[in-house]
Amino acid sequence: MNESLERYRIFYYTALCGNITAAAEKLYVSQPAVSQSIKQLERSLGCALFVRTSKGVTLTAEGKTLFQYVSKGVEQFQLGENRLREQLALDDGVIYIGASDMTLEFFLLPYLEKFHRMYPKIRISVTNGPTPETIKKLDGNLIDFGVVTEPVTASRGYGVIPVKQIEDIFICGKEYKSLASDTFKAASLAAFPLVMLESNTSTRRYAEDFLRQNNVNITPEFELATSSLIVQFVKRGLGIGCVVRDFAEKAMEEKSVFKLTLDLEIPKRNICIVKKDDINSKAAEKLLELLLV
Repeated sequence: MNESLERYRIFYYTALCGNITAAAEKLYVSQPAVSQSIKQLERSLGCALFVRTSKGVTLTAEGKTLFQYVSKGVEQFQLGENRLREQLALDDGVIYIGASDMTLEFFLLPYLEKFHRMYPKIRISVTNGPTPETIKKLDGNLIDFGVVTEPVTASRGYGVIPVKQIEDIFICGKEYKSLASDTFKAASLAAFPLVMLESNTSTRRYAEDFLRQNNVNITPEFELATSSLIVQFVKRGLGIGCVVRDFAEKAMEEKSVFKLTLDLEIPKRNICIVKKDDINSKAAEKLLELLLV
């Protein structure tokens, strides 16, 4: 394109107003500046774009052809500017978040509720998945940030910010209640049917790695997609389950499941926010500010 966008913008408003003076007022420039810009554009394109009359200007046939295309471009720029202003004022926009069932339920949800009351016009899209899947989505720029559980393997240029401590525990149902009355040897876990999350989750990997480091190797009888299901399986006596304590808290209060006291207590870990170091949208930054207070 040989001409500056500003000349086409001046051409657009002159055609729209049908008057050079009116176009100058609309553009907050001088009348001679508008006239000069139009002359330069006509000279460059090799044709007259306007017919000058005593009442103003009208488009020539060539001018009408050009206006059909220029008008679409200028109007799209205006729409873009308006949408950007709405986003900066938090009157429009979408935040994309990656989170697991656990991080959503036991950390993120109350903040989303508060944020929605503060900025009701901002839409929030939450993609549910385990930590490794969330990191992949962040790598692919499909989400603004993730709320995940340790262990976290993130690329350079990522920030990993701990926000809440969690505890992994082993639980049993009434059929195995006697095991909860005394210290339970972790080495004995292999002798019982185990109920755990699928192998692609950070929770499963964390527990297995800790036990393996202490020479305890396990093979789960049941591998499930959610921790809530693990609690249900344990209640029905299908085995000993490994979950984050928050999921089992209510069932333990009801005494439908019981915490095992292992001789090797699994170290506590964290729920973390993981984000790229570059700037997110203003809406995403506002939500992050709320999460990190």
